[in-house]
Amino acid sequence: MSLGVVLEARSSLPQVPLRTTSRSSSVDAVWDQLRSEAEAALIEEPLYAGIIQATVLDQRSIAQAFAYRLAHRLGDGDLSRLAMRDLCLSAFEADPHASTHAVRDLVAIRERDPTCRRYLDPFLFYKGLAALEGYRVAHWLWHQGRATLALHVQSRISEVFGADIHPAARIGSGVFIDHATGVVIGETTVIADDVSILQSVTLGGNGKESGDRHPKIARGVLLSVGAKVLGNIRVGEGAKVAAAAVVLSDVPPHTTVAGVPARVVSKLPVGESPALSMDQSFGYGDGI
Repeated sequence: MSLGVVLEARSSLPQVPLRTTSRSSSVDAVWDQLRSEAEAALIEEPLYAGIIQATVLDQRSIAQAFAYRLAHRLGDGDLSRLAMRDLCLSAFEADPHASTHAVRDLVAIRERDPTCRRYLDPFLFYKGLAALEGYRVAHWLWHQGRATLALHVQSRISEVFGADIHPAARIGSGVFIDHATGVVIGETTVIADDVSILQSVTLGGNGKESGDRHPKIARGVLLSVGAKVLGNIRVGEGAKVAAAAVVLSDVPPHTTVAGVPARVVSKLPVGESPALSMDQSFGYGDGI
């Protein structure tokens, strides 16, 4: 998807495959696989059987399972787990694309994280997935005019998962937030499909201006550890932002930028997608 398309309303984002893969990314196929993994895990770890049974096997759909798991982790004294579950389920059921987005996010982890053995692990435990799906609930609330609850969910995501994602930000699907700790995504940020974001990344403003003031991240971009992209600037399709880079101006498509301030250090093949390969090298000049 072009960056121009992603600037349209989130509901207009076309759903496209992550890449050619042996794993099916359909909602039904992933849900069936998740249930199969849950059944195997009951035998593998009996002490955790109650959580697995309640979270996955007792649910009738992947939307219900996500709602239950999010509620279990985000519910607190201000908003009970039961109320949070109803809220999350309402958000998933109101958006016809919600389950597809969640499944593409889950498949993205399975495809890009070498530590991920199965769908069940990120579904139960990965902070990045939970923060992203929690954001999707907050985003729905924001556009329903329920800003107070949206900001409550944002706050809980920050407290529990260490990631601060404004509910007004627009994020596509097939997005991988690795580790999540220290990730900050500002109010007018737009992130296209199939982007990978590592820990401590900031997509922030530059100064005190109001209005559209945050980055626009195109498809296939890799934002490496600690990268800072500041201001209403564009990171072009298939670009790579190196670890600890500070980006203050537009990044051309299919380039690697590094340094403070960030500069182009290499060009990438047009067909390459750094977000999928997770290759964080510069192409040349990688140091020792």
